[in-house]
Amino acid sequence: MKSPTLLGKLYLIPTTMGECDPMDVLPQTVKRTIDFIDHYIVENEKTARKSIKEVHPDKKQSDLILFTLNKRTEVKEHLEFIQPLLEGKNVGLMSEAGCPGVADPGAVIVKLAHDKGIQVVPLVGPSSILLAMMASGMNGQSFTFHGYLPIEKDEKKASFKSLERISFEKNQSQIFIETPYRNNKLFEDLIQTLNPETHLCIATDITLPTEYIKTKKIAAWKKETIDLHKRPTIFIIHKM
Repeated sequence: MKSPTLLGKLYLIPTTMGECDPMDVLPQTVKRTIDFIDHYIVENEKTARKSIKEVHPDKKQSDLILFTLNKRTEVKEHLEFIQPLLEGKNVGLMSEAGCPGVADPGAVIVKLAHDKGIQVVPLVGPSSILLAMMASGMNGQSFTFHGYLPIEKDEKKASFKSLERISFEKNQSQIFIETPYRNNKLFEDLIQTLNPETHLCIATDITLPTEYIKTKKIAAWKKETIDLHKRPTIFIIHKM
């Protein structure tokens, strides 16, 4: 009688959040995991190969089998991506930056793995959301991440006021992000719209040599000049 095929494990492999020595922010567990995994689900093949090489220079690039998961990937391809897992092979899921599955398209693969009874193994690594929250001085007991806010001007400003109100009523910090080339405009809109007493944390280039993390009231931010253009940034507001 043929034995049933054991399922592989889906490893969630964090990456750096920019140009830095990966071993400054990633534990040895990541390197050891990359050593025995040849199949990967990634957002961009070129940058994924670069990340793997930086963490594990001795890993043979010719051994790697990479599946690309991004906004253009069709749902029917997801089953193809997890097929190696169903055949007993371990697979690594990697984000473009930080932790896979958090503000990241890889969440759909993680859900599918659970649906198929596949073990999911999250590895320790940098999360810009949690690192920003840790460094903000705001309420780490209660916070919400909203991703991207509306682009249209009136809707965006209405969302600012709504989040500001929620933060005050619930004593809950409100976290969001913007496309990096729109960061400066978002910052300008925030300081023009929010109450002068509301606290705003700007956390940019987290874990990089150019890291900048400051929390101030809106009134104080109005006296500041900062350049966030094309720099990955987390915004947190809280009216106390």
